[in-house]
Amino acid sequence: MNKMGIIGVILIGVGILGFAIPAFQTRETHDVASVGDVKLQAKTDETHTIPPLLAGGVLLVGVVLLGAGVMKRA
Repeated sequence: MNKMGIIGVILIGVGILGFAIPAFQTRETHDVASVGDVKLQAKTDETHTIPPLLAGGVLLVGVVLLGAGVMKRA
């Protein structure tokens, strides 16, 4: 399998993963105040969503690259 085919398979996997897990959360710690050695920190959770159109586009590009890799090889 050539490079285009490998990249196509990876993009197909990422596109399917985007449909399977459309949202994920990250936690970030911020320094609120600092007095000498004492620090006051706050943790915030942020939710990130992957639009279905983006996941579908990545999946489609992966299929096209995989098809182009197979056609180039044949």
